[in-house]
Amino acid sequence: MNITTSRPKIGGVRRQTLSGTSPELVRWSRMFESGELPALCEPEVAGVRFPEWAAQHQEEIHRRLLAHGAILFRGFAVTSAEDFNRCIDGVSGGALEYKFRASPRTQIQKDLNVYTSTDYPAQESIFPHNEHSYSPIFPLHLFLYCDTPALTGGETPIGSTRLLLSRIRADVREAFERKKIMYVRNYGEGFGLPWQTVFQTTDRSTVESYCRGVGIQVEWKGGDRLRTRQVGPALMRHPKTGEAVWFNHGTFFHELTLPAVVRSQLRSEFASEELPQNTFYGDGSPIEPEFVEHLQAEYQGVMVQFPWRKGDVLMLDNMLALHGRGPFSGPRRVMVAMAQACSSAELAMGEAA
Repeated sequence: MNITTSRPKIGGVRRQTLSGTSPELVRWSRMFESGELPALCEPEVAGVRFPEWAAQHQEEIHRRLLAHGAILFRGFAVTSAEDFNRCIDGVSGGALEYKFRASPRTQIQKDLNVYTSTDYPAQESIFPHNEHSYSPIFPLHLFLYCDTPALTGGETPIGSTRLLLSRIRADVREAFERKKIMYVRNYGEGFGLPWQTVFQTTDRSTVESYCRGVGIQVEWKGGDRLRTRQVGPALMRHPKTGEAVWFNHGTFFHELTLPAVVRSQLRSEFASEELPQNTFYGDGSPIEPEFVEHLQAEYQGVMVQFPWRKGDVLMLDNMLALHGRGPFSGPRRVMVAMAQACSSAELAMGEAA
């Protein structure tokens, strides 16, 4: 995956206090002098239990999340997957099962819908994206918990989709809005995730039933291999604010976003529709390379990053905030969970946004 552009880090940044909360319990501030995300929430006194405090202040947390797109909860006593899971219960009403997978993850323990962050090699970066924005069902809230910071690197860059949309050229937006996006995925080719992992079943009829219910086209190939096609919007309407949001995997899944060496190797063996994942316009026509390159630059240009600290919990509005990952050295253990399922069909925008 491509590396994100490095932007301001927390070191040396003067935090700006935000008013309108209970100073005896927590302190709200901005992490960066410019830009809205992330808001920073820290306990003002010792002994504040995050799950209980969050449940009592859920309305305020959600209001600030809509304003900023991301909140970093730092300094609370979150020390385990169980603590992290209770935080999600308190803030968003419980974590979702990870379905229709695109990234390799490991479930932390069977009774919790808490997973490792993407299990990619440490030397690779992960391009900015919105979680599950390719999927007919996606989470509105995304949570990350730092159990073990990396020795070096390993940041989770984040960026505003509001800023991103404002920077996308009108001709690029119009083309995607009008033509939509086709996602083509191939499973069981000896690379990427097998369909049994993606759909969490070994039964073909279960896969077919799920896909039929959410508008995904299924094509079984020889050797127990599967190809799926689906068409989705480039923009959606945020369910809470009603604003137009650039929310899709059109750039992330496109072959040009692969590292050049990997792409060259794959394309020497496979046609564009045979790659593990690729994107086209909704009518199946290719997306202009220059459009993809424009989007890549704008995605990377809106990202900011900060070093993880042990115990940090980062909450993202998944439609308002992008995230990625930088390369790292040493051990790194960041957990992820998702909450509040949304339907892309219900939030898709028409041709005139």
